[in-house]
Amino acid sequence: MILAGEKPDRYAGSLWRHFFHMEHHAEGLVEAMLHFQKELDWDFMKINPRADYHIEGWGFEHEWSHDEFTKHRKIHFPISTPDDWASIKPLSYTSAALSEHLKAVSMIRKRSDRELPILMTVFTPLAIAGRMLADRGSLADHLREHPDKVMPALEAITVTFIDFVTELRNAGADGIFFATLDWASNKYITWEEYRKFSLPYDLRVIEAAGNDAMNILHICSSECFLAELPGFDFKSRIYNWDASDPTNPPVDRADEFLRGGIALGGVDENGWLLHSTPREIEYQMARLKDMAPPDRLMIGPGCAIPPEIPMENLKAVRDNL
Repeated sequence: MILAGEKPDRYAGSLWRHFFHMEHHAEGLVEAMLHFQKELDWDFMKINPRADYHIEGWGFEHEWSHDEFTKHRKIHFPISTPDDWASIKPLSYTSAALSEHLKAVSMIRKRSDRELPILMTVFTPLAIAGRMLADRGSLADHLREHPDKVMPALEAITVTFIDFVTELRNAGADGIFFATLDWASNKYITWEEYRKFSLPYDLRVIEAAGNDAMNILHICSSECFLAELPGFDFKSRIYNWDASDPTNPPVDRADEFLRGGIALGGVDENGWLLHSTPREIEYQMARLKDMAPPDRLMIGPGCAIPPEIPMENLKAVRDNL
């Protein structure tokens, strides 16, 4: 409705989180996502897979967590030195982790209301590369000192995820939640470096989702590049960022940057959503909705919400959309 230019009668919204104890395999992920959606009836489903599924095919290893609130333990990273980037070759979407997640998307689509938009989480190529090192910041050093070694690996990652995103649409995803992680910000690189080492690859991956996709561009971190990114064709009219971070634009300034795009955010998942009572959340939701009308703002968090947030707090958000 919002993307079609209609005036909605309420705010659309969704929250998303990891279920670490259930995301070891497709069936567990499917059950977790469907149960969360059944409990809270969000307006779209952002599938929240294990974050490192992107790099398992290149030799990343972890030990599974069996606790709902504890992340998996990383035990092996594919990249240590600049020379290691030569080992990163294109993967097929039939490789184990990628095919597992295509299966999960297909299962979720078949068991969901057809009117529910379903988006699969996909990281940008540079964000994927960053997860291959124990110290993500080392990638910035490799890019500056050895770009000739890193850029072929970025190309291999890009080719892999172009094919994967195409297959996600075939599996039933309505689009992708395209996440830059820490890289579309001043945390590790400059805007000019982002334009050189990330943007050309990003645009090729998002193109594979198709012109009819419902995509969300998720821009992580403090000092994010929200002002710059809407000027490029990310095949998305929805932008998600941490508007609660004081170094980022707040929701009520979104129209200065989004060039007609729609803001998704405003929920402070590590602040009032985590620490408030449901009554206090009702007040915070009213304040948030005063910042922008429902055709300019969709309610959501700045990133995945902490899994320990009480269900009554999540229901308070849903009840006050």
